[in-house]
Amino acid sequence: MNNIKRQRVVITGAGNISSLGNDWTQVSESLKNKKSAVCFMDDWQQYSDMNTRLAAPVKNFSLPENYTAKKKRSMGRVAQMSVLATEMALEEAGLLKHDILKSGDVGVAYGSATGSSAAAMEFFHLLGNQSTSKMNSTTYLRMMSHTAAINISVYFGTQGRMVTTSSACTAGSQGIGYAYETIRSGQQKIMIAGGAEELCPTQAAVFDTIFAASTCNDTPELTPRPFDEARDGLVLGEGACTLIVEDYEHAMERGAPILAEIIGYGTNTDGSHLVRPRQATMAKVMELSLADAGINADDIGYVSAHGTATEHGDIAESLATEQVVGVKPISSLKSYTGHTLGACGAFEAWASIMMMREGWFAPTINLDNIDTRCASLDYIANDCRDIDTDIIMSNNFAFGGVNTSLLLKRI
Repeated sequence: MNNIKRQRVVITGAGNISSLGNDWTQVSESLKNKKSAVCFMDDWQQYSDMNTRLAAPVKNFSLPENYTAKKKRSMGRVAQMSVLATEMALEEAGLLKHDILKSGDVGVAYGSATGSSAAAMEFFHLLGNQSTSKMNSTTYLRMMSHTAAINISVYFGTQGRMVTTSSACTAGSQGIGYAYETIRSGQQKIMIAGGAEELCPTQAAVFDTIFAASTCNDTPELTPRPFDEARDGLVLGEGACTLIVEDYEHAMERGAPILAEIIGYGTNTDGSHLVRPRQATMAKVMELSLADAGINADDIGYVSAHGTATEHGDIAESLATEQVVGVKPISSLKSYTGHTLGACGAFEAWASIMMMREGWFAPTINLDNIDTRCASLDYIANDCRDIDTDIIMSNNFAFGGVNTSLLLKRI
């Protein structure tokens, strides 16, 4: 087993649909200006029993005119964002309409927490009204949990491996991790990887019912507050982020642009509680990624935190990070975008890569007074910080105790 050659794995393209913007110029401007995308959701006033009215939506999203009704009939909002983000990523990688897409050498590793709620309502009409009148031939295709991955594959004609990661908050990071492992072992040349989520009040209600959603409805710009003693819960967002993950030698042969190298990945599960995170296994997943990369924690220059602004999550994550990585610069991008569930792992990895390439990192906004129960980390707050580093760690932790840690290198 030790004699098996491990292929180097790089990222050669990225595409993003987010509440902060759809390209790096827009996203970086929002980060540098510490501009939150969180807003009051007027439409949610109709849900009288739900306390939160906050979210970070992607505003004015629509597919370009070249996406005909026939092409998008199997796509709900989450799949539409995924496919468009993938088109952007393939174009940046120089692979859009390339013959290799249909060769069998390209696979997909992609996920979302759920499919489209509008399609689900078509199904639930059967249960509530004993009628199939709302259903059609595409209802299930838009509702199914792997709708993003399958629509990407069909739209671009990929015929390689398919890994569908419906693991909530780690769907995007697991997509990247499984893509990395697939290419490292030589089973594919290229993988389309990432995650997406569409905003739905039902998801906000999930966190609302367990008192984990922010209710600072009058001051949306002041929440969420990861690691802050005045936090009152998370805010949901939406979006899609796709990375093109590729065999290094193949990328070099075709002269592809290289954004970063993936050098380590770890994933595990808590195995103890469905919604309360466990410090020990969070620490273990970081140790797994370090061991996979064959590096020491001293080599890491920045940590992208999961940082949801929930009490148990913030405390456990910070203590686990200190235990394994030590006192390193750390910040949470969810303070800008809210929690985008299936999209967050991919978006945060991509944004952290871009910041690493430019030598600066965004602060956690709304972090005024660090919760004394959190570890004494080097929290980036108030302003962006110039940091020259070649290696960053991106961590994500999901409902059900699914943990991931990615190590990304500038080359």
